[in-house]
Amino acid sequence: MQKCKSFLGLCLLIVLLVACNGKKAASLSKFSNQLYIPEYASGFSIKGADGYESSIITVTNPWQGADSITTQLFIARGGESAPEGFTGQVLEGDASRIVAMSSTHIAMLDAVGEDGRVVGVSGIDYISNPVISANRDSIGDVGYEGNINYELLISLDPDLVLLYGVNGASSMEGKLNELGIPFMYVGDYLEESPLGKAEWMVALSEVVGKRNAGEQVFAGIPVRYNDLKKRVADTVLDAPSVMLNTPYGDSWFMPSTESYVARLVKDAGGDYIYKKNTGHASLPIDLEEAYKLTSEADMWLNVGMANTLDELRTSCPKFSDTRCFRNGSVWNNNLKTNAAGGNDYYESAVVNPDILLRDLVKIFHPELVEEDFVYYKQLK
Repeated sequence: MQKCKSFLGLCLLIVLLVACNGKKAASLSKFSNQLYIPEYASGFSIKGADGYESSIITVTNPWQGADSITTQLFIARGGESAPEGFTGQVLEGDASRIVAMSSTHIAMLDAVGEDGRVVGVSGIDYISNPVISANRDSIGDVGYEGNINYELLISLDPDLVLLYGVNGASSMEGKLNELGIPFMYVGDYLEESPLGKAEWMVALSEVVGKRNAGEQVFAGIPVRYNDLKKRVADTVLDAPSVMLNTPYGDSWFMPSTESYVARLVKDAGGDYIYKKNTGHASLPIDLEEAYKLTSEADMWLNVGMANTLDELRTSCPKFSDTRCFRNGSVWNNNLKTNAAGGNDYYESAVVNPDILLRDLVKIFHPELVEEDFVYYKQLK
């Protein structure tokens, strides 16, 4: 009997030692192995440590105007604890229940086949994703920043909330910390590279434990994008001049020549007409200058909510005598719009820059593209 007790005691000791070993915590400095090195995105990194399953996602300057600001998420796997001195958010295991505060987060999860993990959203009526639409009764709409239904959010029992900041930290931060709900900033909208925006799908695939799948899905996007870009560069001799946007109040905001949309226009063989803004944010011009630019442009794109030339004429009557309007060379990015007005251009196009580029090439140089439009349509 004594031998039996000794044997059982030894077994218990072994179990305890294994359990303790499974909960080992590496020092923060050991998490220096680059698990994924972004090629196009500048706002995130994913690191790990030798012999550890866990990882740390670091997000850099996650809102406009941020300077040397980093936020971190430790994804604890295999019973491992966060490193001593770690001050960021801690996610226990891969996220199974996610609240996404932006529709682009949903598109990224959808790209790796994991949109079914979304249990809460912001503005469900405006989301195009078919899984979200088909499960409206079981997915909570937590509202918008400044008017969040925290009671509903708590009831959704999320593992993680995906946030974004505009001109500063999200107003949800404090309350989420109080509630003990982990969060992660997603800074895709700050990336000026179309491929950089899409590459954030790898960061979100890490959150759900599917980084390899995310890497594989993303890997094909630059190949298709750059192949088409090269075909345009090798073929096209003349680039049509392109005007963008419509007025907002008494101003007309024009993107930088280095912006996401201007890069797409250039890569598709177009010539963005406004060269004065070389910064990192859109700048307002007055309506007189906007009229002059539109009059000189060969094409006019991204014209707000307009679905027809008559609707555009109503909102911008003076501009109806410009050459591009008279020639019918007006295109809008709202081909995929739902009944509530939600535009899939601002959702899935973020993870499909190759398809978006193809649409623009078809507008500027239709002889190079056979496929139908996905995001753009010509106004009639």
